[in-house]
This record gives sequence, structure tokens and C-alpha cells, in this order.
Amino acid sequence: MHYYRYSTAEVSCWYKYLLFSYNIVFWLAGVAFLAAGLWAWSEKGVLSDLTKVTGLHGLDPVVLVLVVGVVMFTLGFAGCVGALRENICLLKFFCGTIVFIFLLELAVAVLAFLFQDWVRDRVKEFFENNIKSYRDDIDLQNLIDSLQKINHCCGAQGPDDWDFNIYFNCSSESKSREKCGVPFSCCIPDPAQKVVNTQCGYDVRKKSKSQWHDQIFVKGCIIALEAWLPRNIYIVAGVFIAISLLQIFGIFLARTLISDIEAVKAGNAF
Repeated sequence: MHYYRYSTAEVSCWYKYLLFSYNIVFWLAGVAFLAAGLWAWSEKGVLSDLTKVTGLHGLDPVVLVLVVGVVMFTLGFAGCVGALRENICLLKFFCGTIVFIFLLELAVAVLAFLFQDWVRDRVKEFFENNIKSYRDDIDLQNLIDSLQKINHCCGAQGPDDWDFNIYFNCSSESKSREKCGVPFSCCIPDPAQKVVNTQCGYDVRKKSKSQWHDQIFVKGCIIALEAWLPRNIYIVAGVFIAISLLQIFGIFLARTLISDIEAVKAGNAF
């Protein structure tokens, strides 16, 4: 008498619909990110003139939103359809992509820890390139302003980094009213002022550096971020662990469902 291991195998409805629920959240979040990104591009006129995408030398935050949206939408769609239709190809695509992203995150974290000086130089270069494009894109401008206000910093390594921007450059050729100044987000806020003074940074770098401390933040944003990280290491670690656990949970659900489907197919083959 022969006994077959998979003769009574069946696909678990529990894992099937749990994976579907897991992915529907990803899919809806991806839709939300895509909608927000496309709306932002339409407001900036990018959708009517796609050459504006390559015209910005710095980071367009909308591009990051769209990339995240595309990845989440694709993974969510593959996971949802793969679970409902019990499609092994889609489930393997979903599982493999999640594994790849997880390993990529792990590799980036390890390399960032091992090569801190190299990472610091790349971050400095990245920040300086975005300072050059500060006035070219409203989303990038708001991002830099928020970073400087929240961290009480100015420039990559200091206020003089704003010489990289043609509007704030101190050169004699510049005709800008903002010449030799800094953005308002570099200014130390006055508690007595209820309305933000967007001109508070005008001409401030024409003064001696000893006078800067009374008007603007003199600490660079890279230094501020380096100081922020040790103080909030538990928060950063907690977020990383939470994301990792979600990814591992998704991988577990997908692999379990794939095993069930393969077991059913193997049982039906006899």
C-alpha cells in the first residue's frame, strides 16, 4: 500500500485572506502615494511639460513619493491577486521583491555604519546640490526649510554653504536682493512675532560672524543630524525593527501560501 504525503493537502483560507488583507493595505497606500505625487506634479505643471523632471538638478520630493507609490502599488497588486487567485508566480514575485528590499535595507544600514566618513561626504554633496536648486522647485524648498527649522540648522556644514545658490551668493555679480543672506528658515524665531518674517535672513552674512549667533542658526544640518541620531537611536531602531518585522511577516505568509498551493498541486498530480 502506498501513502502520499499531500493526498489531503489544502490551501489554508486563514493564510490566504490574511495575506490578502496584508497586501490590500499596501495597495491602497500605493494608490494614495501615486495620487498625491501626480496631483503635486500637475500643480507644478510637470505633467504638461515632462522636461521639467530632468530640468531640476536637485531632488524633487515628488519623485520619491511616486517611486514609493509605484513599488507599494505593484507589490500590493501582486500580493492581492496572487493570494486570491492562488497564483504561484505572483506570490513568488511578491515574496522575492520583499526579500530583496529587506536585504537591501540591511546592507545599507551595515555599510552606513562601517563607512561613516564616506556616507558623510555623500550626504554633504547631496545637500549642497539641493541648495543649488533651492529656488527651482517649491517642494524641494519646503523640504529644506522644514529640515532647517526642525533641526535649528543652516546649510550643510554652516550658513556659508548658501553661497552655492546663485540667489544667496555673495559675489559681486549677483543682483539678487537675497545676496549674501540665508533663507528665513535659518533665522532664530522671535517668540514675539506671530507672523513669519521671510526677509529676516537678508544681508546677514555681510555682518561679522560673531553677530550671526543672534540672528541665525550657525550649526550645519549635517552636524545637527549627527547629534540628533544618538539622542533618538531607540526611535530609529524601533522603526527599523517594526518595518523589518512587517516585511518578515509578509514573507512568511507568502511562503506558507506558496507551500500550500504546491502541496495541493502535488497531491492532485497523483
